[in-house]
Amino acid sequence: KATEVAILNANYVAKRLDPHYPVLYTGRNGLVAHECIVDLRPLKESAGITVDDVAKRLVDYGFHAPTMSFPVADTLMIEPTESESKRELDRFCDAMIAVRAEAAAIEKGEMDRDDNPLKNAPHTHHLLLAEEWDHPYSREQAFFPLKGLHDDKYWPPVARIDNVAGDRNLICTCPPPEAYQEAAE
Repeated sequence: KATEVAILNANYVAKRLDPHYPVLYTGRNGLVAHECIVDLRPLKESAGITVDDVAKRLVDYGFHAPTMSFPVADTLMIEPTESESKRELDRFCDAMIAVRAEAAAIEKGEMDRDDNPLKNAPHTHHLLLAEEWDHPYSREQAFFPLKGLHDDKYWPPVARIDNVAGDRNLICTCPPPEAYQEAAE
């Protein structure tokens, strides 16, 4: 039963997102297995939006990004579990659809290609409280892009970081091994 519900959830998400994003690896009936892979490569070409931009913008909507660039580069692999409620699936789909609308505004020239909510995500509470706001989009759009976020908002502790630089230049912030020895004594 759990597997059936997980497959049903993945297909629900795939069907909701299909009008907005290409969904890869569907079967002959247009269905996916327990996951759906959303192709973001067209956004990179049309609006300069990367999978990282979408992943970081999802944080503003209260979501940890799905698996990125696996098994296909520049995609999101969405695997809703059997325990996800329809409300949560809809909330996620609404966020993805809103992100696509933001990308469409960039494509149409209505939003700056470099200074936009996707390129600057995630937005922290420090930015909300700052006296100055020097972006061409509103604070409302940055922090509360969907209605429900006024009542139930996740605040990221940090703004955008360079994932690749962090992965390549790991800095251990742990105490030295001697400190653990001293604590054990």
